[in-house]
Amino acid sequence: MTDDSDRTDTEGVDRENWDARAASFDDEPDHGLRDPSVRAAWAGRLRAWLPGRPGDLLDLGCGTGSLTLLAAEQGHRVTALDRSPAMVALARRKLAGHDAVFLAGDAAAPPVGERRYDTVLVRHVLWTLPEPGRVLRRWRGLLRPGGRLVLVEGVWGTVSPVGIPADRLTALLAPLGGRASVERLSQDPALWGREVDDERYAVVAVPD
Repeated sequence: MTDDSDRTDTEGVDRENWDARAASFDDEPDHGLRDPSVRAAWAGRLRAWLPGRPGDLLDLGCGTGSLTLLAAEQGHRVTALDRSPAMVALARRKLAGHDAVFLAGDAAAPPVGERRYDTVLVRHVLWTLPEPGRVLRRWRGLLRPGGRLVLVEGVWGTVSPVGIPADRLTALLAPLGGRASVERLSQDPALWGREVDDERYAVVAVPD
């Protein structure tokens, strides 16, 4: 069992690690979206996953804000949150001139009100969080009626794989009711800037 001071120390170390990675984070093709073809591939997927009408979108674990920017360019009013202040600073710079709010905080317990968003967008974050079922219930509470969760996840590595398989994520979503669809992403190298052979996917869920 860990006390609150242990958790605070762990969170501080984690935050420092992500702060240290912020300057080079966008070097990965699917992080920085600097290649026009990669950027176009993600823009197309987001357009399909997000509501057709502009709405309020919360991007949890936003990193440097590349997906946040695409959502803003598609007309959505975005709030971007990341645990790393350095990441948030880069996201704020990237979205200069757009209708955006930036927060530093924990994606598992974002400091925002309930029923405020039409979409909660989360990429490569849920698998890192303890008690993912509880976290999903928290995220559902942030949605307005008819709102959706857009969750991009995967399983990486072969020797010691990390991540969350699609079948486990859909099982975790089942108690929330509603409907969920899985879209496999591994076979689209344009999203990653290269061929990949691990499991990568998106789930779009509209809970009850």
